Formats: sequence, C-alpha cells, structure tokens
Amino acid sequence: MAREGEFFSDYMVLHPEEGGILDLIHLLRSCNIHESRCIEYWPNGRTEKLGFRRRWFVVVSLAVQKMLFLCRRPVDWFGSRVEFLANLLSHNHGLVALARSWLRGKKVIIPDKKSASYRSTIGLLDDREGLVKAISPEDSRYPAALTVMASKLAYENEARIKDIVQSQWEHQYSTTQAFMFSDKHPDQQELITVAFRGTETFNAIDWAVDLDFSWFAIPGAGKAHGGFMKALGLQQQGGWPKDIPDPERRRCFAYYAVRERLAEALRRRPEARFLVTGHSLGGALAVLFLAVLALHQESWMLERLEGVYTYGQPKVGDKSFGRFVSEHLDRPHKRYYRFVYGSDIVPGMPWDVCPFLFEHFGTCLHYDSLYWGTVIVEERRKKRAWPVSMVAAYVNAIWEVGRSFVIGNVKGPEFREGWGVMVMRLTGLLVPGLPAHNPRDYVNSVMLGNLLIDDSDHED
Repeated sequence: MAREGEFFSDYMVLHPEEGGILDLIHLLRSCNIHESRCIEYWPNGRTEKLGFRRRWFVVVSLAVQKMLFLCRRPVDWFGSRVEFLANLLSHNHGLVALARSWLRGKKVIIPDKKSASYRSTIGLLDDREGLVKAISPEDSRYPAALTVMASKLAYENEARIKDIVQSQWEHQYSTTQAFMFSDKHPDQQELITVAFRGTETFNAIDWAVDLDFSWFAIPGAGKAHGGFMKALGLQQQGGWPKDIPDPERRRCFAYYAVRERLAEALRRRPEARFLVTGHSLGGALAVLFLAVLALHQESWMLERLEGVYTYGQPKVGDKSFGRFVSEHLDRPHKRYYRFVYGSDIVPGMPWDVCPFLFEHFGTCLHYDSLYWGTVIVEERRKKRAWPVSMVAAYVNAIWEVGRSFVIGNVKGPEFREGWGVMVMRLTGLLVPGLPAHNPRDYVNSVMLGNLLIDDSDHED
C-alpha cells in the first residue's frame, strides 16, 4: 500500500509503530536518517542530513509515541472502568445511596454506555450542559459562549449530544464524525455550528497524535501537521483529492463527511452562516478543515464562514501555512480566535523547542487563572529562566487547587467543583499545565472573563 508521503514532494513522516530501541539509538548516533525504519524524510528532493539537536527531538517524539502505543490498551481499559464507575455513582446518587440500595435489595441502576444519560470523562468533570443564558445572541461574546459548550459536548456519545442539543438547547441537530447543529433566533441570522471532537482523556492514540512531529508540505499552502491531516482524512492513495467518487467510502473520512453535510445545510438555508469549533485536537481539525476547503477553492462556503473558535488547540503548521490560512480566514475581517487558558500544555505542542517550524497564528485570546483575558496577535510566552518558570508553574498549580474549594461560593453554584475536578487539579502538582487543558476552565473563561471579542482588533 502506498504511503501518504508519496503524494508530497517535501515531507517528514514518523513511524513509531516500526523499529525498536536499537533503531532509536542508531537514529540518535547517525545523521544518515534514511537508514532508519522509524522515519521518512524527503526535503523537496534534496539530500539533507538532520543535525543532532533535530534528531534528539525526533527520538524523544518517537519514544513517547511508542510508549503510548504500548500502553493504549491498559490505559483504555483503566479509563473505561473509571468512567463507568463514575457514571454508576452518578446514576445512583452517590456511593452512600448506592450501598444503601444494594443492602436493601433495591434495584441498582446500571448505566448504558450508549444512552443519553451516560457521560464522558469530560462531562463528568463538568456537568454544565445548558447554554449561557446571561449571554444573549445579540452579545458579541455569544459565538464564543455557543462554541465553547459545543466543543465540550463533542466528547459525548451520539445519543447524549442529540438529546442535549434538541431538548435543552432546542436546536436542530445532525451528526457526522463531528457533530453539527443549527442555532436560530427571531430577528437573528441563523448559525450552523460544526464541532470537532478533541483529545479524549484516556485515549493514548489521541495523545500520540498531539506529540507527533510528522509534516507534509502542501503545494501553495505550507507545511501542515501530518498526524492531524491523517485524523481529518488524508488519503493514502491520492493525498487530498477534491472528491471521492464512492459515497460510502467518502463518509468514512471526517473532512469529506463534514463537508458534504455542511454544504447540504448551507444550500438549504441561503441566509445561514456557519461557525467551526473544537477543543484540543478538535481545534486543530477545525482549522485544518477550513484550510482544506480553501485548498479545494470552496470559496462559496468560506464566504459564509462566521468564525472559527478553538480552545486549547495545538500547533497545526508552519509560518507559510499560517499565512495561507489567515489569507482565507481573516479577510476581510478577523474570524479566527484561538483561546488559551493559563499554562495549558497542549497549545505548546509540538514543543516550542522543536526545530521543525510549527508555529501558532491568528488572534490568541489568553486567560490567566483569575480568568482575566489578554488579546495577543500571536501567542508570546514570557521567556524566563527554567527554575523561575517551574516555580511559577507549581505556585499556580497550588493556587488552582485552593481555588477549587472556594470558586462555587464566590462565583455561584454553577461553578462549584466536585471531588473529581479536585483530583484533576491535584495532578497539576505533578505535571503543571495538565489540568489547565480541561474544557472546564475554558467554559469558565468565556462565562467569567473580562474579554470581548471586539477587543481582538487591538494587539496587546
């Protein structure tokens, strides 16, 4: 079977599933990387060797991905048991009530993983489901309030998504490999929202995709992240064809399935516009989805784009790719907003120290741990000495643990954090920035933050 790289003249593809520890050692020792089974590198037909620094980061990425691949089954097993147990307690009103029912011989409710009442790990950590009533459709923050809840809801199963969108949000709903719903209010233009699912908490493969350094150079667009392209629907035979003749096969790939459903909706509703959103990996897929629309010259669809809002999104491509996407998303006005909360580690992936030119672009709306927002055109992290930055990260992690106990009393009952969230906060004492990636803080940032989207016309 042909590999994806054969359809690009300039690419680097990592293959963590191939080779072993000896291959990694050889890759670290030898600058002739073409001998390695773990990497394909073809820099536009040139014979080019990678220096030690670049090889070191490639080896680290490969080693971490190999570890994640090896751990994927036990991690999935552990995660599914934890999720099921948490749903069991939730369905039976807690541990004490569950034990009382069992001891008295009363019926114990066993949760069905495909039912509308079954929550994902993300949903268990943040049980808020309704749209923010305090932010009306006339408010400039409304698209952010709508998309942050949609990007969080994308983690749930299909039955739950459908139930919440139709019964609580009272919107029309349809589904593909992302999910899509229609938001319409009297005297307001109809908005169609497409939400891509992000990195699942206990999915080792999703985390491996975030840590992948693979890239492909798209002619006329720049270098894009190879893992995200594969997740969206890159074809092993044909790269990015504009269409796939077989309708059944076409629906198997996220890009083609979402594009087909979205195009149908836009044709049926000539006045409607659309939003695209996603958290984590879902944010990267949202941006890449629009980039491929531009690559396929779907200008009629892009003209009806209202905006793209991403939350905790990793880097998608290089500087050239950023210029290409910005040309289509931020013209004639800004439509791409990238939300970053606190010290969230995922927006830094692939790592800032990686020499393979992955960069953020577009307008970054950054919120600190007090949910105070700052607008920056390009995310700039303060360059501090390593010991200082580590101390600051741990101090912030301690503060977030303490905040978990009082935020419900200060901000209202809808912000109260349960034991599961507190446990999540405690992991920040081991890995600072990891709890900050949870959608909960992104929802809080939109609900409590000082920042208006209109402010993003001004650079901080």
